[in-house]
Amino acid sequence: MADLKHVYRFGKETDGNRSMRELLGGKGANLAEMCSIGIPVPPGFTISTQACKHTIDNDMEWPEGLREQVNEGVFHVEGEMNKKLGDKEDPLLLSVRSGAAVSMPGMMDTILNLGMNDKVAEALIRKTGNERFVFDSYRRFIDMFGDVVMGVSHEYFEEAITSLKEQSGVQNDTDLTASQLSELTDKYKAIYRKHTGHMFPEDPMEQLELAINAVFKSWNSGRAIKYREISGIKGLIGTGVNVQAMVFGNMSSECATGVCFTRNPSTGERELYGEYLVNAQGEDVVAGIRTPEPISSMKKRIPAVYDELLSYTHKLEDHYKNMQDIEFTVQEGKLFILQTRNGKRTGAAAVRIAVDLVQENIVSKEEAIAELVEAEHIDQLLHPQFENGDVKEKDLIGKGLPASPGAAVGKVVFDSKRAEELAEQGEMVILVRIETSPEDVGGMSSAEGILTSRGGMTSHAAVVARGWGKPCVAGCGDIVINYREHSFTNGDLIIKEGDWISIDGTRGFVIKGQKNMIPPKLSDEYEIFMRWVGEFESMQVRANAETPEDAEMARGLGATGIGLARTEHMFFKDDRVTAMRRMIIAEDEKERREALMELLPYQKEDFIGIFRTMEDLPVTVRLLDPPLHEFLPSEDEEVERVAQELGVTEKLLRIKIEALKEFNPMLGHRGCRLGVTYPEITEMQTRAILEAALELKAEGINAKPEIMIPLVGSVNEFVNQRAVVERTAEKVFSEHKDSIDFLIGTMIEVPRAALVANEIAREADFFSFGTNDLTQMTLGYSRDDATKFIPYYLDNGILGEDPFQTLDQQGVGQLVQMGTELGRAGNPKLKVGICGEHGGDPASIEFCFKLGLNYVSCSPYRVPIAHLSIAKAAIKGVKTSVNQN
Repeated sequence: MADLKHVYRFGKETDGNRSMRELLGGKGANLAEMCSIGIPVPPGFTISTQACKHTIDNDMEWPEGLREQVNEGVFHVEGEMNKKLGDKEDPLLLSVRSGAAVSMPGMMDTILNLGMNDKVAEALIRKTGNERFVFDSYRRFIDMFGDVVMGVSHEYFEEAITSLKEQSGVQNDTDLTASQLSELTDKYKAIYRKHTGHMFPEDPMEQLELAINAVFKSWNSGRAIKYREISGIKGLIGTGVNVQAMVFGNMSSECATGVCFTRNPSTGERELYGEYLVNAQGEDVVAGIRTPEPISSMKKRIPAVYDELLSYTHKLEDHYKNMQDIEFTVQEGKLFILQTRNGKRTGAAAVRIAVDLVQENIVSKEEAIAELVEAEHIDQLLHPQFENGDVKEKDLIGKGLPASPGAAVGKVVFDSKRAEELAEQGEMVILVRIETSPEDVGGMSSAEGILTSRGGMTSHAAVVARGWGKPCVAGCGDIVINYREHSFTNGDLIIKEGDWISIDGTRGFVIKGQKNMIPPKLSDEYEIFMRWVGEFESMQVRANAETPEDAEMARGLGATGIGLARTEHMFFKDDRVTAMRRMIIAEDEKERREALMELLPYQKEDFIGIFRTMEDLPVTVRLLDPPLHEFLPSEDEEVERVAQELGVTEKLLRIKIEALKEFNPMLGHRGCRLGVTYPEITEMQTRAILEAALELKAEGINAKPEIMIPLVGSVNEFVNQRAVVERTAEKVFSEHKDSIDFLIGTMIEVPRAALVANEIAREADFFSFGTNDLTQMTLGYSRDDATKFIPYYLDNGILGEDPFQTLDQQGVGQLVQMGTELGRAGNPKLKVGICGEHGGDPASIEFCFKLGLNYVSCSPYRVPIAHLSIAKAAIKGVKTSVNQN
């Protein structure tokens, strides 16, 4: 272990590059890469993620050799800066920052100005002649070190500086004098000692070791774990630790610090976009402590630095072939780049940036699809908006920065934990905070939208919200938030916790009450991008829909057919559920047929609407699937009312309900078992489907029905039901003196069906894997009850993913593969698809693509996501040798 390299240098001498992201973390890899292409980066070194993992796994014991390598790293920085840590003449100060392989904005910890002590402070005053700068840096270091390393809450330090500003009659930290900051530094030391029981450490190497440990520990902080969970970040072993020479944006008015994006992260427009603060350190910008200035004002204030920054941003974007998020510091007119990473962006921005970068010949179409636009971006584009005329002046509470687009409506909540609790209860909430911090990520994720009274476009709230596609209005100075009273006011109106508000993250509006939302309008860039996606697809995307409205939406979003129309949803409508119930309580076949004939026109009307909308595209209709008891009432009052509606005694209805009661309905009398027991149900539904198609044919509209028999577990069940369908079809075609082509297939959702798929395929025209029930039956998990234990399984690593959201490829996926291979062996012309909820999940879609399925089917709003996922899979070349017809 002693020979293992744990520390990698960057600067004039550089050991790493961006290909070492897993080992160095994204920040460390990019710092090394920037040094190699001539970007002005303060020198430093990165401690590997492997060292982090070893330390955490071994009760914070460093791996052998790390301490010596850290000392060598410090020596490297001292040599490049020509300064020494703890020196009494020209001391070096360091920053210590985290950096995982995947960007996690604000989730882990940073310590600035490390190496400061009383003697170093005196030396810096002599060296710089700037007493104010020195004590400003010193008090910041005590605050950060106390909070991050020793667990002394930042609030104690904030109370002290707030009290001092009030006594001094000033508003901003920058208004405090050198003597006041010196006094504040002493107060900070007293706070530190009071809450730790120790004097503030003077030895810079002791400070560094404690700071490195704190960053290691921050990998497993509650907020970091929560962020990874929400963002689906898995497989990482730890964070890198970046130790870097300090450069100072807080020495004078000729200094600055800022964050910028090479393109607008909200709209994608090609412009340098960001904010900066004069006489500040980097944390001031992202924490929202002071309201920063727009980056464009740098052009007038420090034009030479602005031009230099602009040239480096172009160079970085061209090099990384992606929009960059850059942190920088200006020290006495000299520019330093502290970080670059691929910038988080909204869905609209992601699509526009991808299209623009292709048209600017920076990336290829394949690169744009595979790397620049994710499923979450497409999902965001389908978020609703408020109508332009819907915001009245009298309802406008205030206006802030349009930090993350989209509209959100919810009840005001001021506490993140409370937001999580209410969201779990099904409430819609807007999280309202003065400013958010990493501790708020749970509430931010649970909320419909986020509102802050402080902070800019690159504040924590803005960056995280944009990354998650949450509407956010930041820095709304029109409102004053009172946490104690659980309210906020704009001076005229008081909004209390639980009151409804609406926020418009596209325009920065905060609006009283609940406003109506409308579907979004998709941009020209979206249309261009999706056309490119279509060029790389070799698998179709259908939609799960059972109304003409859903079918129209799906078709408009690019669906190539309907993969699942669930007929039972049609029976639950008020005007037909009575007829359905009459059929269920019927005493004999004659009564059942009479009730079914009452249902026939309704069914036919439904199918006419769907077929008309999906003209020339296939529509797969699943015959009745749920057990009959689901259509009957369960509550006493409802039983009494339904009995009156049906014209039977309450006693008779209760007897029927009791007779239909099942111990395990999921495995009970449902699906094809209903059709075998009551073939007249299959007959009625078949007649409705085919008569609807024939009526449309007479109008010149081509319907393409596919009849799907559910829950088949043996070939004999399918043969039985296929015979009923074909017998009914012969009657219908004879009566109408016309015919249409249609297919008869089955849903593979019983494990046995996958095992004997070759037998079933000889009789079937198509298979559609119903992975919802297939997952339940294979894992033995009830989808309705599994929420009681699945979170614990995920937290403890028993499951890697929720199997009801992402297909269990090792288990359920093996049955899908077996069913596909056996099915096509039995019927080479067999068409195979998937219609469970997994049909809209990118990882599950890639798996289906590997197997060579003909199509996936998903909810209408996930159709574009499915198209993108297929194109990504095709570009990656993940397809296996399974034959695809």
